[in-house]
Amino acid sequence: MAFLERFYPDEYLDSAYDIDYEKLYKQGYRGVIFDIDNTLVPHGAPADARSIELFERLRAIGYQSLLLSNNKEPRVKTFNDDVGSQYIYRAGKPAVGNYVRAMERMGTTPETTLFVGDQLFTDVWGAKKAGIRTWLVKPIHPKEEIQIVIKRRLEWIVLFFYKRSERRKQWR
Repeated sequence: MAFLERFYPDEYLDSAYDIDYEKLYKQGYRGVIFDIDNTLVPHGAPADARSIELFERLRAIGYQSLLLSNNKEPRVKTFNDDVGSQYIYRAGKPAVGNYVRAMERMGTTPETTLFVGDQLFTDVWGAKKAGIRTWLVKPIHPKEEIQIVIKRRLEWIVLFFYKRSERRKQWR
């Protein structure tokens, strides 16, 4: 199963809103890269009060942030206009290049950057290849495009082995 480990997140939580960003800042993290759709809001939805509040909180803590999306600019820019972050659209995840570009724009390094997303094969895998600590969160809403639905089926297999390995670690 070593092949599958390349897709394992460093952390797996129900929501991007459950992460203890204050604690991570104290540990030296200074930048957060986020996926948007089904990570922060349902697919295609505008920024809501909860997402706007999260970005205000991150700024108050001292974080730099960046939205990294495979979506087109109108979608990403509209969301960003409400949350006030930086963004890269048509990011080509899981390719590493725009993860590196995101860190350059935030002035962070892989050791001081976090990534939060809802997909293993794009979000998490790309961030891991860039050396960034990853948080996989459960999708906010079940309605997704067909190509994502197909990937989710494959993700279930990876997550099965990931959860099994995490349980084994607890017993050691």
